Amino acid sequence: MAFSRYAVNASLLLVSLLFLHLAEAQETISINGAIAPAPSPSTHSIDCGVACEGRCKMSKRPRLCKRACGSCCAKCNCVPPGTYGNLEFCPCYANLTTRQQLRKCP
Repeated sequence: MAFSRYAVNASLLLVSLLFLHLAEAQETISINGAIAPAPSPSTHSIDCGVACEGRCKMSKRPRLCKRACGSCCAKCNCVPPGTYGNLEFCPCYANLTTRQQLRKCP
């Protein structure tokens, strides 16, 4: 009786560790850019106009920058902070490319 109780507890522990490992692997895949899950509509949405205004305020071509940023923001529902770089805060934004495989988002 005691042996089967320990076996059940051990198997439940192993199953929960497996699920934890799978969740971590999925997160790693989405961070590295292989497959980024689409943001769910229930999550908070940001004001892309304001976010892109801040992102593009120092650009040499602000209208072009805002248009590209707005397109990326609409797809990813995020914009990295600052005027340049910080792409690790929004992997989806960082991984969008043009047809020529150039980075699309400013």
